[in-house]
Amino acid sequence: MEILIKASQFILSLSLLIVLHEMGHFIPAKLFKTKVEKFYLFFDYKFSIFKKKIGETVYGIGWIPLGGYVKIAGMIDESMDKEQMALPPKPWEFRSKPAWQRLIIMLGGVFVNFVLGIFIYIMLMWSYGEEYLPNENLTDGIWVQDSLAMDLGLKTGDKILTVDGERIRKFSQITLEFINGEKFSYERNGEVFEKKLPVDFISKLIDRKKNDDGPIVSVRYPFMIGNIPKESHNIDSQLKVKDLIVEVNGAKAVYYDEIEDRFLENKGNNITISVKRDNEIINIPVKISDEGKLGVNPANLKLSEIGKLGYYDLANYQYTFSEAIPAGWNKSWKTLTDYVKQLKKIFNPSTGAYKGLGGFYSIGKIFPSTWSWEAFWNITAFLSIMLGFMNLLPIPALDGGHVVFTLWEMITGKKPGDKFLEYAQVVGFILLITLLLFANGNDLYRAFF
Repeated sequence: MEILIKASQFILSLSLLIVLHEMGHFIPAKLFKTKVEKFYLFFDYKFSIFKKKIGETVYGIGWIPLGGYVKIAGMIDESMDKEQMALPPKPWEFRSKPAWQRLIIMLGGVFVNFVLGIFIYIMLMWSYGEEYLPNENLTDGIWVQDSLAMDLGLKTGDKILTVDGERIRKFSQITLEFINGEKFSYERNGEVFEKKLPVDFISKLIDRKKNDDGPIVSVRYPFMIGNIPKESHNIDSQLKVKDLIVEVNGAKAVYYDEIEDRFLENKGNNITISVKRDNEIINIPVKISDEGKLGVNPANLKLSEIGKLGYYDLANYQYTFSEAIPAGWNKSWKTLTDYVKQLKKIFNPSTGAYKGLGGFYSIGKIFPSTWSWEAFWNITAFLSIMLGFMNLLPIPALDGGHVVFTLWEMITGKKPGDKFLEYAQVVGFILLITLLLFANGNDLYRAFF
């Protein structure tokens, strides 16, 4: 069921982005009286799942879910319609239009992607607002369990301050900032230290142990009892689900990591712990196992629940529509700049970031296993901005490649020959297929090895 929900969200998001991107080409083409022969969601090699001709355009759904396209008459694109290009240009063809009109038609899809991403983020800010843990509110520092964080020299109780000189605003952004950054600073016992992040940090992040697959650092959270297994050596004690441990042998203990250390110090001993239950403090005698365990499973608390317990002050912003506009714009800009930084690292082999490049499986995995419209629209906005930037890259077969050739024509007054454009299209298409195979091959390799 989880796979079905993830797949449904992924297909819906992908379909929405493809249709709107192609609409960005379709509308200006029609405005400039350019013939659009086909408008397709997904590719229709050999046959279509559905097609219907309305006016001069065939609208359809293909069976290969690798994207979509509009076939504009007189344009050298993925259709590689050489027969049409061999005939004299017609007034309603793309190649007969002025360069500025062709430029607008080609930039239409990218424009829609960026506008859509910004619009979604604005509406999310207006509808849901923002709730997050400000990094500065971790007054007792972080909890370090991840092997990579330990390799960086971080310890429980440290306070991460900046990455590349920029103060971290949200605690949840630390891992992402480390991915994009080169150096960071942290505070330990009132002293500030600065360290360089290893060049291959992303490679190490990808290669770390499977049990280290979350953020590299965690918040220090309380020890609340989630359940008591039947085989627990404390099954007959007075402990109850939702008891919050606050003391061990009379000594105050605030966080899970502190309490865990106290249990390890009392292996095999009978001790007294104090728990908070319905605003009442109760002392309970318990037995600690020879492995230093209480024999209970801790509650899996959400950050909002930890905040309600008084451990952290969460920031909660509700925006008016006018306030949501700059907030949504700022989030869009942050998303774009972060993505560009990551893309630069992918093309630098020494970072090992290329190992993290993923295909459809990786994208599908980022959708939640339960349907959430907030998460769906957040991911769709991110993908829209990502696709907008990717399509703007100056690679033949992408919108950016067509834009480069058109700008060259506008600057020099010389139009590239049709043969040159055909060869460039083939080279670009081969490059894109290679990248697609590599990204999806990475998914398969990670799945099996």
